[in-house]
Amino acid sequence: MTFSFKLPLWVCVILGSLLLCYTPDPSFANNPTSFADSLKVTLTEGTNMAISISPDRKWLALDVQGTIWVLSVTGGEAHPVTDAFGDNRQPAWSPDGSQIAFQSFRDGTYHIWTVKKDGSGLKQQTFGVYDDREPHWAPDGKSLVFSSDRADNYDIWQLDMKSGKIIQLTTDIANDYCPAYNAEGTRIVFISERSTGPGVYVREDNGKENLVSKVDGKLSAPAWNSTGTHISYNAFSAQGSFLEQIRVSDGNKLILSDPQEDVFPFRAEWLSADEFLYSADGQIKRRKVGKKGFKSIPFKAIVTIPKRSYARKRYILDNHGSMAVKGIKGPVVSPDGRRIAFAALSDIWILENGKAEPMAITHDPYLDVDPAWSPDGSHLVYISDRNGGMDLWIRNMKTGKDSCLVDLPDDLNFPAWSPDGTKIAFYQGDPRNAWGRGTLSLINLSSGKIEKVHESLFVPSQPSWSADNKTIAISSLQVYSSRYREGVSEILLVSLDGKRDRYVSPVPDNTLAMRGKNGPVWSPDGSKMAYTLDGLLWMVPVDLSGNLIGPPMRLTNELAEVPSWTGDSQRIVFLATDTLKQVSVTDGKIEVIPMHLTWQYKQPSERIVVHAGQLFNGLSATYQKDVDIVIDGNRIKEIVPHQTGRTGKVIDASDKTVIPGLFEMHTHQYAMTGEKQGRLWLSYGITSIREPGADPYDALERKESWASGVRKGPRQFFTGGLTDGSRIYYGLATSIHSEAHLELELKRSIRLEYDLIKTYVRMPDLMQQRITTFAHAHGIPVSSHEIYPAMGYAVDAVEHIGGTSRRGYSPKISAVNRTYQDVIELLAKSEMNITPTAALQGGFHAMAAKYPALYENRQYTTFYSPEFTASMKASTGQIAKLYPGFLTNFASLQSTVKRLIAAGAHVTTGTDSPFVPYGTSLHTELQCWVDGGVTPFEALRSATLWAAEAVGVSKDLGSVEPGKLADLVIVTGDPLTQIRDAWNVETVIKNGEVYSLEELLKRP
Repeated sequence: MTFSFKLPLWVCVILGSLLLCYTPDPSFANNPTSFADSLKVTLTEGTNMAISISPDRKWLALDVQGTIWVLSVTGGEAHPVTDAFGDNRQPAWSPDGSQIAFQSFRDGTYHIWTVKKDGSGLKQQTFGVYDDREPHWAPDGKSLVFSSDRADNYDIWQLDMKSGKIIQLTTDIANDYCPAYNAEGTRIVFISERSTGPGVYVREDNGKENLVSKVDGKLSAPAWNSTGTHISYNAFSAQGSFLEQIRVSDGNKLILSDPQEDVFPFRAEWLSADEFLYSADGQIKRRKVGKKGFKSIPFKAIVTIPKRSYARKRYILDNHGSMAVKGIKGPVVSPDGRRIAFAALSDIWILENGKAEPMAITHDPYLDVDPAWSPDGSHLVYISDRNGGMDLWIRNMKTGKDSCLVDLPDDLNFPAWSPDGTKIAFYQGDPRNAWGRGTLSLINLSSGKIEKVHESLFVPSQPSWSADNKTIAISSLQVYSSRYREGVSEILLVSLDGKRDRYVSPVPDNTLAMRGKNGPVWSPDGSKMAYTLDGLLWMVPVDLSGNLIGPPMRLTNELAEVPSWTGDSQRIVFLATDTLKQVSVTDGKIEVIPMHLTWQYKQPSERIVVHAGQLFNGLSATYQKDVDIVIDGNRIKEIVPHQTGRTGKVIDASDKTVIPGLFEMHTHQYAMTGEKQGRLWLSYGITSIREPGADPYDALERKESWASGVRKGPRQFFTGGLTDGSRIYYGLATSIHSEAHLELELKRSIRLEYDLIKTYVRMPDLMQQRITTFAHAHGIPVSSHEIYPAMGYAVDAVEHIGGTSRRGYSPKISAVNRTYQDVIELLAKSEMNITPTAALQGGFHAMAAKYPALYENRQYTTFYSPEFTASMKASTGQIAKLYPGFLTNFASLQSTVKRLIAAGAHVTTGTDSPFVPYGTSLHTELQCWVDGGVTPFEALRSATLWAAEAVGVSKDLGSVEPGKLADLVIVTGDPLTQIRDAWNVETVIKNGEVYSLEELLKRP
């Protein structure tokens, strides 16, 4: 067989009404070996790879890391028949052996594609905004079946290959997926999640659907044996991942795989009634029913990766000059249009018309955010943690008096005044408050009565009232199906008079902007809604109930955030990246609103001498003993043998250990945590955090407040929202539908000085390649959830060894937490940084069970309530139920971390907090690693020097050396022997500022 590998260099993607064209780097797509400085990597195992055998039984098609390869059935070198850009998965060979069908994400949505067996004739077979997955051919080759979410859940569909006509075959409200024909083409087996009987179903030729076997647990990939008497399928449970077989006539079951095998969730390929091929343990295996043992079919798949080389962004971390404040949170115009209220540098500010200098109206050490005007402009409501939690406060703008309006056990956010001035809507969090779930509530201002008006919503937007006070509009997630965590943000209309909730969308199947304060925002006269879509400001006419009654109108050609209306419904004030502007909705005129507000780094000037009994400098696996660390201002001047009588403030740590300040490399934060967030980090010895996904203005407010000394906190390295594709999940996601929108977002990353760009799971490779090229040209690293082909176009980092995947399974780790040679080799050879987040993926709960004293840590008991702890403990059982094997197989994940480091991979510590508790999370991550065989030195190096290298600041941070910034932690004990001693924080020095633990645990 000759493999010509002739594929198109461009792909045109139609999304809605937009025609987009992307051009991949041809040197990577069609000739991966042509890089001037590149490396060939040979893959001999595949993590979660699927296989298909040709009808003549001579060839295998397999997917390894998103490329379809063809291999002799006897083994050997595999040849690619697709390029690497499509995330091409689950091949199925046509009955005549001439072509291979597969699912591909090439255009940002999963569709069915075909390619000839020699790599020519690549052709897209299905189209649209829906995902089409898991193709399987009819025996006559005239049609194929697949699963799709075209009807609000996953059903089985049939494609006529000649006409392109698609027919829906199943219509149950539950998810149906993984279809496969029998040899005669008269029956289709599939998996269904039907509540009346989840399990294996068969659809007969007459359309009748029968439950063959009711099976609890997670099932996938059914396949008929050659005679049609038995059906095999993958079954995953807490006991493992198995290949099972059921006899159709009587339901008798037999496990075909060995107990310890890690069977991948894909169809077995039947050679006869009793012989089959399947993928497991990173291998292709051949086995007979009832026989012990198997024969492995060896393969080699060779990929090429470039050496990453570009000039990193230059940091000036001790800048003495004034800088413009960019962390402008939630600007909102007063009803009379004369004032704008916003949050910045911990306080609420007012900018008056004609005055460029805003005035702070709150002056306290706490966090004040989310201002909202009363309809008559006489009062301002906002959120503050002056009483400990994030509560609802009100300010009389005439007298300047502030008073607490609502003080509840859980944190609050996003207040919005009703047009008649009698009520305020707001969200109430839950004890764990993970990424901003909110219960929509109202307070009646005359009676003080609080009522719940909607159940908890997943990261909803700021509420907005109808003019008649009867409806609240919010941006809320509308999922495509319950099978995967993805959907679009649409306008949810919540009726306050008992009517059912309604979703409306100005552009169906197109998601609104990052949920938060980006709309919908009802005009005061009730005739229009403003919102952000594709990065731009739009408005749409509506009736009093929120029904859309006309086409939307675009108001800007530039990025627009946080729109708010003047009381006459004639103007909208918005934030244009880093500039306040207003637009007239009648004539479209846009005006800049001048504002001058600056901040400065807090720069200590004192000389400090830390007498360290022993120093772990971040470089050596042994301590420096009895040394003085001399700090001038914010930098380390020298490290010398101890000598009494040195000039400066002496900190006696002669019986303690000094280590570099720790990095938390993966966290997500939000204002609802309040002022305590920064103190919490420091109290755990964490002096730098990396936030790969945030509302950029929220992140900038924290960064500027902490760096200026307005609030105590660590250094912050951040990005904006999760840069995602046409579907999103989290409220922090920015959905990119067009190249034009992408370019605007990339320019924002420069103007707001992002420290990285994080792409999320629905971002197609062709667009991610463009992001990477732009980012590297400006010295900014890029991270994602992907390893290959991402590393093939020099993406810098990958988050999670598992984590969310658009596929429903991970290309980095199997269902039983095992990772194979392909992943280890690619990460080690590419030098792509990985933050595995072991604490997120079972580690926190595993460590809490092993070390119950975790919940008794002094920092933990200060910052977390008993109710929070109870919820964390209860979640262990819930996780074990929802994710079988999550905890029992955790040792395999620990082993992977150890293998990665041993292989030479660059691995750093991060946790995806707050899904596990801030601060405690990083220390449980360290403990996870060490319990899995990583040495304490290797763990601490990853949390200090290696983390600084990944961020791009190792010239200034990550180790204790002369000339570097003074970020140190003083602990009791010996963390190079006992990693838990890194918890024993006594004193933290960040940028030369000294904080005792007692100071950090105490509210201002």
